[in-house]
Amino acid sequence: MTIAKYALCAAVALMSVVSSASAHRLDDYLQATTIDLARNRIALTLRLTPGVAVTEAVLRQMDRDGDGVLSPEEKHAYAERIAEDLSFSLNGKSVSLEPGTVVFPSVAAMRAGTGTMTIRFDASGELAAGDYQVAYRNRGSGAGTVYLVNCLVPRTASIHVTNQKRSPDQSFYALDFSVDGKKG
Repeated sequence: MTIAKYALCAAVALMSVVSSASAHRLDDYLQATTIDLARNRIALTLRLTPGVAVTEAVLRQMDRDGDGVLSPEEKHAYAERIAEDLSFSLNGKSVSLEPGTVVFPSVAAMRAGTGTMTIRFDASGELAAGDYQVAYRNRGSGAGTVYLVNCLVPRTASIHVTNQKRSPDQSFYALDFSVDGKKG
């Protein structure tokens, strides 16, 4: 085998190690939000992934009795706490977010930096034909929080995303969309 082939094999091996090593979050708390528009509701799904360096602090916020196990009540209370850090408005009017599904990974997965909590909130109500603007703010969990936010492609042809704006850190998001008169 030539030196060039050895170098290529070494580079491929190094890239695979680097790639697998970067799969675990380290020192930040990723809060990724997707917004799903439908005629009868707007759903926000948050995927929260604490990095290994911040997991213990996040677990202390959740595990109120300190037993190392997250009870359904503790998970629900944490979802409510997350909701308190969110603001959501439609055409300038504050809209309450109703709690939906809450899915938590194992504590071990969170400690490994691979556990993602999924919390869904719904803003229910029929969207009539017209133009709309959503304003969403995530005040998050303090220093070390990294935000991502995006709108999913609407599943119905009657909803059209017309503009998206984000703050540089993506803790604020403005979404313009329109709904036409067709129901499909």
